[in-house]
Amino acid sequence: MKEDYYDILGISKNASAAEIKKAYRKKALEFHPDKNPGDGKAEEMFKKAAEAYEVLSNPDKKARYDQYGHAAFEGGNGFGGGGMNMDDIFSQFGDIFGSAFGGGFSGFGGFSGGQRRVKGSNLRIRVRLTLEEVANGVEKKVKVKRKIQAEGVTYTTCTTCNGRGQVTKIQNTILGRMQTAATCSTCGGSGQILDQKPHDADAQGLKVSEETVSINIPAGVEDGMQLKVPNKGNDAPGNGIPGDLLVAIETEEHRTLKREGDNLHYDLYISLSEAVLGTSKEIDAVGGKVRIKLEAGIQSGKILRLRGKGISSLNGYGSGDLLVHVNVWTPKELNKEQKSFFERYLDHENFEPKPEKTDKSFFEKVKDMFS
Repeated sequence: MKEDYYDILGISKNASAAEIKKAYRKKALEFHPDKNPGDGKAEEMFKKAAEAYEVLSNPDKKARYDQYGHAAFEGGNGFGGGGMNMDDIFSQFGDIFGSAFGGGFSGFGGFSGGQRRVKGSNLRIRVRLTLEEVANGVEKKVKVKRKIQAEGVTYTTCTTCNGRGQVTKIQNTILGRMQTAATCSTCGGSGQILDQKPHDADAQGLKVSEETVSINIPAGVEDGMQLKVPNKGNDAPGNGIPGDLLVAIETEEHRTLKREGDNLHYDLYISLSEAVLGTSKEIDAVGGKVRIKLEAGIQSGKILRLRGKGISSLNGYGSGDLLVHVNVWTPKELNKEQKSFFERYLDHENFEPKPEKTDKSFFEKVKDMFS
């Protein structure tokens, strides 16, 4: 079982943003590869701490993690930091380390003495889903225009930083000689500069190409969630790594069904005659039409629960329910014959309201809906 993010950082669920950042920095300093060369266990802990921080430092991701746990980020959904590599960690969180280890951790993208690998920029798209697609999960194929390295482009080692991506400065201070490192302004930290550029490439050796990307969307996603498709953003020049494709989820409103978490609600209107005599009705569900039976004498406000007919849970623990709200439609206009009928039975005992103990009040029904 995957470790709890709060346990990894050694904090409580009520920790503030500042406490989360402080705890991560402490773990990162403790397990940093520069401090633990060749220690695979320390490197793994370093990655775990970065993954935990990536989720808990983001209010939206933290809220989803608090609600769903690790299930919100599993199955290739890209909701969290699962599978982060060293390039991701240093490029995203390098500023947190400050001037530790002599002016930055390995150039924010590799180990000591190594070359920084620049990451390409991310791309963002929106994908609209129907309620049926949300309920069952779906594979979407989208066309994305992304920058890729042009064919025939070549790069050469940057002479300013000798391929390190950083330039080191030594200054004499009252405290002694201080060494600081900064990103090379010539190559932008990639350690390489453009050598030969095809005519269709830009100043970085990149060109725009349209690509069809397949996105696996799990069942149970919600409006506003964001998925990450790794390495489908823009390429980086030289030996850099591609950015990511960030996919924002939008859900279309269903004609008759309303979503509430994993549950669905359906308003069913029946006539007074149907309520008195009983009937059967065909209603909408995400898996298609379903037929339900209404017993004679059913009351307006009755809620019928169809278990398992709701939305599949994102954490994989079954499905929600379909709640059918029965509404008895009272006719607003009657002809003489109809009016005469109801007048004859106006004071009849069968027509007097006689709620039983099993007939729940409105507030009890609302309570049941959220329980």
